[in-house]
Amino acid sequence: MCVQGWVFDIQKFSIHDGPGIRTTVFLKGCPMRCAWCHNPEGIDRSPVLSFLPSKCIGCGYCFRACPRGAHRMEGERHVLDRAACRVCGACARECYAGALELIGRQVTVDEALAEVLSDRPFYETSGGGMTLSGGEPLYQIDFTEALLAAAKAEGVHCCMETSGYADWSCFRRVLPHVDLFLYDVKDADDARHRANTGVPLGPIRDNLRRLHDAGRPVLVRVPLVPGYNAFDDCLAGLAEMLAALPRLQGVELMPYHRLGTSKRERIAADPEPRPADPPEEALVARWAARLRAAGVRVVNELSARAAPPRA
Repeated sequence: MCVQGWVFDIQKFSIHDGPGIRTTVFLKGCPMRCAWCHNPEGIDRSPVLSFLPSKCIGCGYCFRACPRGAHRMEGERHVLDRAACRVCGACARECYAGALELIGRQVTVDEALAEVLSDRPFYETSGGGMTLSGGEPLYQIDFTEALLAAAKAEGVHCCMETSGYADWSCFRRVLPHVDLFLYDVKDADDARHRANTGVPLGPIRDNLRRLHDAGRPVLVRVPLVPGYNAFDDCLAGLAEMLAALPRLQGVELMPYHRLGTSKRERIAADPEPRPADPPEEALVARWAARLRAAGVRVVNELSARAAPPRA
Protein backbone atom coordinates (compact mmCIF):
# COMPACT_ATOMS: atom_id res chain seq x y z
CA MET A 1 0.00 0.00 0.00
CA CYS A 2 1.34 3.43 -0.95
CA VAL A 3 2.17 5.66 2.02
CA GLN A 4 -0.21 8.60 2.48
CA GLY A 5 0.35 12.00 4.03
CA TRP A 6 -1.45 15.26 4.73
CA VAL A 7 -0.45 18.34 2.73
CA PHE A 8 -1.91 21.85 2.62
CA ASP A 9 -0.23 23.11 -0.54
CA ILE A 10 2.02 22.06 -3.39
CA GLN A 11 3.51 25.31 -4.59
CA LYS A 12 4.86 25.55 -8.12
CA PHE A 13 7.70 27.78 -9.31
CA SER A 14 9.07 28.44 -5.84
CA ILE A 15 12.34 30.38 -5.83
CA HIS A 16 12.89 30.94 -2.10
CA ASP A 17 13.00 27.36 -0.82
CA GLY A 18 16.38 26.19 -2.08
CA PRO A 19 18.45 26.54 -5.25
CA GLY A 20 16.86 27.03 -8.64
CA ILE A 21 13.17 26.73 -9.46
CA ARG A 22 11.47 24.33 -7.08
CA THR A 23 8.19 22.65 -6.25
CA THR A 24 7.52 22.98 -2.54
CA VAL A 25 5.32 20.40 -0.81
CA PHE A 26 3.89 21.84 2.40
CA LEU A 27 3.06 19.13 4.93
CA LYS A 28 0.55 19.57 7.71
CA GLY A 29 1.35 19.16 11.37
CA CYS A 30 3.91 20.90 13.58
CA PRO A 31 5.04 20.29 17.18
CA MET A 32 5.84 23.99 17.68
CA ARG A 33 3.59 26.98 18.29
CA CYS A 34 5.64 29.95 17.16
CA ALA A 35 4.07 33.26 18.14
CA TRP A 36 4.81 34.70 14.69
CA CYS A 37 3.84 31.59 12.70
CA HIS A 38 3.74 32.33 8.98
CA ASN A 39 1.80 29.17 8.06
CA PRO A 40 -0.81 28.69 10.83
CA GLU A 41 -2.91 26.56 8.46
CA GLY A 42 -0.11 23.98 8.64
CA ILE A 43 0.02 23.59 12.42
CA ASP A 44 -2.76 21.00 12.82
CA ARG A 45 -2.40 17.75 10.94
CA SER A 46 -6.12 17.63 10.19
CA PRO A 47 -7.82 19.94 7.64
CA VAL A 48 -8.93 23.45 8.64
CA LEU A 49 -11.69 25.59 7.16
CA SER A 50 -10.74 29.01 5.82
CA PHE A 51 -13.50 31.62 5.67
CA LEU A 52 -13.09 34.99 3.97
CA PRO A 53 -16.39 36.90 4.42
CA SER A 54 -15.39 39.61 1.96
CA LYS A 55 -15.62 37.06 -0.87
CA CYS A 56 -19.11 35.85 0.07
CA ILE A 57 -21.73 36.71 -2.58
CA GLY A 58 -24.69 35.51 -0.51
CA CYS A 59 -25.69 32.66 -2.84
CA GLY A 60 -26.74 30.47 0.10
CA TYR A 61 -25.30 27.23 -1.29
CA CYS A 62 -23.17 26.66 1.82
CA PHE A 63 -26.27 27.06 4.03
CA ARG A 64 -27.96 24.16 2.26
CA ALA A 65 -24.80 22.04 2.10
CA CYS A 66 -23.83 22.20 5.77
CA PRO A 67 -25.29 19.24 7.69
CA ARG A 68 -24.94 21.02 11.04
CA GLY A 69 -26.34 24.46 10.22
CA ALA A 70 -23.04 26.18 10.99
CA HIS A 71 -23.72 29.00 8.50
CA ARG A 72 -26.26 31.75 9.10
CA MET A 73 -26.98 35.34 8.18
CA GLU A 74 -27.00 38.08 10.79
CA GLY A 75 -28.53 40.99 8.94
CA GLU A 76 -26.41 41.24 5.81
CA ARG A 77 -23.43 39.49 7.40
CA HIS A 78 -22.55 35.83 6.76
CA VAL A 79 -21.52 34.21 10.07
CA LEU A 80 -19.74 30.88 10.47
CA ASP A 81 -20.42 29.15 13.80
CA ARG A 82 -17.15 27.30 14.24
CA ALA A 83 -18.40 25.61 17.42
CA ALA A 84 -21.00 23.79 15.32
CA CYS A 85 -18.66 23.17 12.35
CA ARG A 86 -17.07 19.72 12.03
CA VAL A 87 -14.80 20.70 9.11
CA CYS A 88 -16.39 18.21 6.73
CA GLY A 89 -15.78 20.49 3.73
CA ALA A 90 -19.31 20.22 2.30
CA CYS A 91 -19.75 23.99 2.34
CA ALA A 92 -16.39 24.65 0.69
CA ARG A 93 -17.21 22.27 -2.14
CA GLU A 94 -20.31 24.36 -2.95
CA CYS A 95 -18.63 27.77 -2.60
CA TYR A 96 -17.68 28.73 -6.14
CA ALA A 97 -16.97 32.32 -5.00
CA GLY A 98 -14.00 31.07 -2.96
CA ALA A 99 -15.09 32.49 0.40
CA LEU A 100 -14.81 29.03 1.95
CA GLU A 101 -11.83 26.73 1.45
CA LEU A 102 -10.92 23.42 3.06
CA ILE A 103 -7.17 23.53 3.64
CA GLY A 104 -5.51 20.15 3.85
CA ARG A 105 -5.81 17.00 1.78
CA GLN A 106 -4.51 13.47 1.99
CA VAL A 107 -2.32 12.33 -0.87
CA THR A 108 -0.27 9.27 -1.66
CA VAL A 109 3.43 9.43 -2.34
CA ASP A 110 2.71 8.60 -5.99
CA GLU A 111 0.20 11.47 -6.28
CA ALA A 112 2.56 14.02 -4.70
CA LEU A 113 5.48 12.77 -6.79
CA ALA A 114 3.48 13.10 -10.00
CA GLU A 115 2.88 16.79 -9.26
CA VAL A 116 6.55 17.29 -8.48
CA LEU A 117 7.76 15.51 -11.62
CA SER A 118 5.44 17.57 -13.82
CA ASP A 119 7.88 20.44 -13.22
CA ARG A 120 11.00 18.45 -14.07
CA PRO A 121 11.91 20.67 -17.10
CA PHE A 122 12.24 23.67 -14.76
CA TYR A 123 14.56 21.73 -12.45
CA GLU A 124 16.79 20.68 -15.34
CA THR A 125 17.24 24.23 -16.63
CA SER A 126 17.63 25.98 -13.25
CA GLY A 127 19.26 23.43 -10.96
CA GLY A 128 16.09 23.24 -8.89
CA GLY A 129 14.08 20.36 -7.47
CA MET A 130 11.64 19.48 -4.70
CA THR A 131 11.50 21.04 -1.24
CA LEU A 132 9.52 19.66 1.68
CA SER A 133 8.24 22.29 4.09
CA GLY A 134 5.35 22.72 6.45
CA GLY A 135 4.41 22.56 9.21
CA GLU A 136 7.25 20.23 10.07
CA PRO A 137 8.01 17.47 7.54
CA LEU A 138 9.50 15.20 10.20
CA TYR A 139 6.12 15.25 11.98
CA GLN A 140 4.97 12.88 9.21
CA ILE A 141 8.18 10.88 9.05
CA ASP A 142 6.83 7.85 7.14
CA PHE A 143 5.41 9.96 4.32
CA THR A 144 8.39 12.31 4.28
CA GLU A 145 10.91 9.50 4.06
CA ALA A 146 8.96 7.72 1.33
CA LEU A 147 8.44 10.87 -0.78
CA LEU A 148 12.09 11.91 -0.50
CA ALA A 149 13.26 8.41 -1.46
CA ALA A 150 10.90 8.32 -4.45
CA ALA A 151 12.03 11.75 -5.65
CA LYS A 152 15.71 10.84 -5.31
CA ALA A 153 15.09 7.65 -7.29
CA GLU A 154 13.88 9.95 -10.10
CA GLY A 155 17.04 12.04 -9.89
CA VAL A 156 15.34 15.06 -8.29
CA HIS A 157 17.38 17.38 -6.07
CA CYS A 158 15.72 17.36 -2.62
CA CYS A 159 15.68 20.04 0.09
CA MET A 160 13.90 19.80 3.41
CA GLU A 161 12.98 22.77 5.55
CA THR A 162 12.85 21.83 9.21
CA SER A 163 12.46 23.42 12.60
CA GLY A 164 14.97 20.89 13.91
CA TYR A 165 12.58 19.86 16.67
CA ALA A 166 12.38 16.10 16.19
CA ASP A 167 14.00 12.97 17.47
CA TRP A 168 17.39 12.33 15.87
CA SER A 169 16.10 8.95 14.66
CA CYS A 170 13.82 10.88 12.24
CA PHE A 171 16.80 12.73 10.82
CA ARG A 172 18.70 9.47 10.38
CA ARG A 173 15.87 8.14 8.22
CA VAL A 174 15.99 11.05 5.78
CA LEU A 175 19.75 11.67 5.67
CA PRO A 176 20.34 9.53 2.55
CA HIS A 177 17.69 11.42 0.58
CA VAL A 178 18.23 15.12 1.43
CA ASP A 179 20.67 17.18 -0.63
CA LEU A 180 20.24 20.33 1.47
CA PHE A 181 18.67 21.00 4.86
CA LEU A 182 17.07 24.43 5.33
CA TYR A 183 17.34 24.54 9.10
CA ASP A 184 15.45 27.12 11.18
CA VAL A 185 17.11 28.51 14.30
CA LYS A 186 14.81 30.95 16.05
CA ASP A 187 16.75 32.04 19.13
CA ALA A 188 19.81 31.40 21.23
CA ASP A 189 18.10 31.76 24.60
CA ASP A 190 16.25 28.70 25.88
CA ALA A 191 13.77 30.50 28.14
CA ARG A 192 12.73 32.91 25.39
CA HIS A 193 12.63 30.08 22.84
CA ARG A 194 10.23 28.14 25.07
CA ALA A 195 8.06 31.22 25.57
CA ASN A 196 7.87 32.03 21.86
CA THR A 197 7.66 28.54 20.34
CA GLY A 198 6.41 26.24 23.11
CA VAL A 199 9.43 23.90 22.92
CA PRO A 200 12.99 23.86 24.31
CA LEU A 201 15.98 24.97 22.25
CA GLY A 202 18.25 22.08 23.28
CA PRO A 203 17.08 19.39 20.81
CA ILE A 204 17.20 21.89 17.93
CA ARG A 205 20.75 22.94 18.77
CA ASP A 206 21.84 19.31 19.25
CA ASN A 207 20.36 18.13 15.96
CA LEU A 208 22.03 20.99 14.12
CA ARG A 209 25.38 19.94 15.55
CA ARG A 210 24.76 16.31 14.56
CA LEU A 211 23.90 17.27 10.98
CA HIS A 212 26.99 19.45 10.80
CA ASP A 213 29.28 16.77 12.23
CA ALA A 214 27.80 14.21 9.82
CA GLY A 215 28.91 16.42 6.96
CA ARG A 216 25.41 17.12 5.70
CA PRO A 217 24.80 20.33 3.68
CA VAL A 218 22.91 22.74 5.96
CA LEU A 219 21.73 26.30 5.36
CA VAL A 220 20.58 27.87 8.61
CA ARG A 221 17.63 30.26 8.42
CA VAL A 222 17.00 32.79 11.19
CA PRO A 223 13.60 34.55 11.30
CA LEU A 224 14.21 38.09 12.53
CA VAL A 225 11.10 39.16 14.46
CA PRO A 226 11.12 42.48 16.38
CA GLY A 227 9.71 42.12 19.87
CA TYR A 228 10.36 38.37 19.94
CA ASN A 229 13.97 37.56 19.06
CA ALA A 230 15.53 40.72 17.57
CA PHE A 231 17.65 41.39 20.65
CA ASP A 232 21.40 41.89 21.06
CA ASP A 233 21.77 38.87 23.34
CA CYS A 234 20.07 36.69 20.73
CA LEU A 235 22.42 37.99 18.05
CA ALA A 236 25.46 37.38 20.25
CA GLY A 237 24.30 33.87 21.13
CA LEU A 238 23.60 32.99 17.50
CA ALA A 239 26.98 34.33 16.41
CA GLU A 240 28.71 32.13 18.97
CA MET A 241 26.59 29.06 18.13
CA LEU A 242 26.93 29.32 14.36
CA ALA A 243 30.60 30.32 14.27
CA ALA A 244 31.32 26.97 15.96
CA LEU A 245 29.87 25.18 12.90
CA PRO A 246 32.33 26.09 10.13
CA ARG A 247 30.98 23.62 7.54
CA LEU A 248 27.54 25.25 7.31
CA GLN A 249 26.52 26.32 3.81
CA GLY A 250 25.72 29.67 5.36
CA VAL A 251 23.10 31.59 7.32
CA GLU A 252 20.12 33.38 5.82
CA LEU A 253 18.33 36.12 7.75
CA MET A 254 14.59 35.97 7.16
CA PRO A 255 12.87 39.27 8.05
CA TYR A 256 9.37 38.79 9.46
CA HIS A 257 6.35 40.08 7.61
CA ARG A 258 2.65 40.01 8.39
CA LEU A 259 1.22 37.51 5.90
CA GLY A 260 0.50 35.01 8.67
CA THR A 261 -1.80 37.49 10.46
CA SER A 262 -4.47 37.42 7.75
CA LYS A 263 -4.23 33.62 7.59
CA ARG A 264 -4.92 33.41 11.33
CA GLU A 265 -8.07 35.46 10.86
CA ARG A 266 -9.29 33.25 7.99
CA ILE A 267 -8.95 30.02 9.99
CA ALA A 268 -9.90 31.54 13.36
CA ALA A 269 -6.56 30.59 14.89
CA ASP A 270 -5.49 32.07 18.19
CA PRO A 271 -4.36 35.65 17.55
CA GLU A 272 -0.73 36.57 17.95
CA PRO A 273 0.03 37.65 21.54
CA ARG A 274 1.38 40.95 20.21
CA PRO A 275 1.64 41.71 16.50
CA ALA A 276 5.19 42.22 15.28
CA ASP A 277 6.41 44.81 12.81
CA PRO A 278 8.79 43.86 10.00
CA PRO A 279 12.40 44.75 10.89
CA GLU A 280 13.99 47.79 9.31
CA GLU A 281 16.68 47.11 6.72
CA ALA A 282 19.25 48.76 8.96
CA LEU A 283 18.60 46.13 11.63
CA VAL A 284 18.98 43.30 9.13
CA ALA A 285 22.24 44.83 7.88
CA ARG A 286 23.55 45.18 11.44
CA TRP A 287 22.82 41.52 12.19
CA ALA A 288 24.50 40.44 8.97
CA ALA A 289 27.60 42.51 9.73
CA ARG A 290 27.83 41.17 13.29
CA LEU A 291 27.51 37.57 12.11
CA ARG A 292 30.16 38.10 9.44
CA ALA A 293 32.49 39.63 12.00
CA ALA A 294 32.14 36.43 14.02
CA GLY A 295 33.17 34.38 10.99
CA VAL A 296 29.68 33.32 9.92
CA ARG A 297 28.87 33.28 6.18
CA VAL A 298 25.66 35.27 5.58
CA VAL A 299 24.02 34.44 2.23
CA ASN A 300 21.14 35.54 -0.01
CA GLU A 301 20.33 38.69 1.91
CA LEU A 302 18.41 40.31 -0.94
CA SER A 303 16.38 37.14 -1.49
CA ALA A 304 15.78 36.88 2.23
CA ARG A 305 14.18 40.32 2.31
CA ALA A 306 11.72 39.29 -0.39
CA ALA A 307 10.88 35.88 1.06
CA PRO A 308 8.50 35.28 4.00
CA PRO A 309 9.94 33.26 6.89
CA ARG A 310 8.50 29.87 7.71
CA ALA A 311 7.09 28.95 11.03
